Amino acid sequence: LLVHLSGRSSLASAGTIPDRTILVARSMGPAELLDYDREQLCGIVLEDGSTTSHVAIIAKALEIPIVGRCLEAMSLIEPFDRVIIDGDNAHVFIRPAEDVQAAFRENMVLRTQRRRAYAELAPLPAVSLDGVRVSLNLNAGLLVDVPHLADTGAEGIGLYRTEIPFMVRPSYPDVEEQTALYQRVLDLAGDKPVQFRTLDIGGDKLLPYFGKEQGENPALGWRAIRIGLDRPAMLRQQIRALLRAAAGRTLSVMFPLVADVTEFDDARALLDREVARAEAEGYAPDGLRVGVMLEVPALLWQLPALLARTDFVAVGSNDLMQYLFAADRCDPAVAHRFDALSPAAFAVFDQLLAACNAAGKPLSVCGEIAARPLDAMALVGLGFRNLSMPPANVGPVKSMIRHLPVVQLAEYMHNLRNPPRRSLRQHLAAFARDHRIPV
Repeated sequence: LLVHLSGRSSLASAGTIPDRTILVARSMGPAELLDYDREQLCGIVLEDGSTTSHVAIIAKALEIPIVGRCLEAMSLIEPFDRVIIDGDNAHVFIRPAEDVQAAFRENMVLRTQRRRAYAELAPLPAVSLDGVRVSLNLNAGLLVDVPHLADTGAEGIGLYRTEIPFMVRPSYPDVEEQTALYQRVLDLAGDKPVQFRTLDIGGDKLLPYFGKEQGENPALGWRAIRIGLDRPAMLRQQIRALLRAAAGRTLSVMFPLVADVTEFDDARALLDREVARAEAEGYAPDGLRVGVMLEVPALLWQLPALLARTDFVAVGSNDLMQYLFAADRCDPAVAHRFDALSPAAFAVFDQLLAACNAAGKPLSVCGEIAARPLDAMALVGLGFRNLSMPPANVGPVKSMIRHLPVVQLAEYMHNLRNPPRRSLRQHLAAFARDHRIPV
């Protein structure tokens, strides 16, 4: 994206950014990003951060190009410099020459043409060359995301991040305010399903009015369902609002960062108490589905007990990978040290697929791995049939699937398992090139 830099911004100058500006900062959390006007902010350059951090995920969902790990960016970029951000390839061009600017202008024209081609795919199903159908759904967290269901042809919302509206408010919303929000989401979605994730706060997702209890390793600390169970009134209020909003409709709700089946049992007990209250007061939903975000590897050894209790499972691959490989997703020094397209990760996915298929429980992936065409191709080859991603990624992933011979890919991937390799990414990219699959 070609823009003028209006000044070396810091987080303290959030309210003073002029029109169409790139923000250059040392670091940023998702809450700070949402303070900016998305119509003014057209790019972000950070000295820290990684592509799987929460601020990067939200920026990509808002279609704001973001590049992290740009060391010394604040000293190298001067006010009113001309800057190009290549978010796809994680490149930042400072004071680019005219020929570089021209090349990027041409690239933007081609990008617009590709977006139009993806838009034409919206009414078409995500069906492979050999007839395998894949359900493509949206990750959402703001009301402006929901209308993309129609724009993209997505089949539903596989992950609604309920914490994002909490992060842009000056105070904690009460039950009535939450009810109005969730009701609006369901109204906009119409007859398409929505899977609400209960509050996933903590770590780098802090509420400005909730305090900043941070341990030495926030990713492993007090966050998500742990906060909900320690603050049961807060979790019950959110559940009550969801039940009121879904009165007469189906409600799908899932709990994040569950590490032990007993945590799911405790959360489900709070849910059941609110369901009893809803039934007594006459606003119960017409159908209730309760699921779990599988992000903690410990659950892999509790699958029989877990699946006996849940209606569906959604893989949060960003957290699952960081815990599986002990690599902090927000630490640029290790974030890319291990690859989700590796035999170790595939063995985990195989175990999940086998257990969920045997139990007859739906399994989806809603982490960043589902949003990248090559990675999504690997998931389909393994056997996943339900993927959830930001709206902008639906078109590229659907295009990939419609060019994909799934049976042939599955056989190819099976033969790749031995000898052990650190990553299968290059082999999968070669398969895509050989079969002219757009990734």
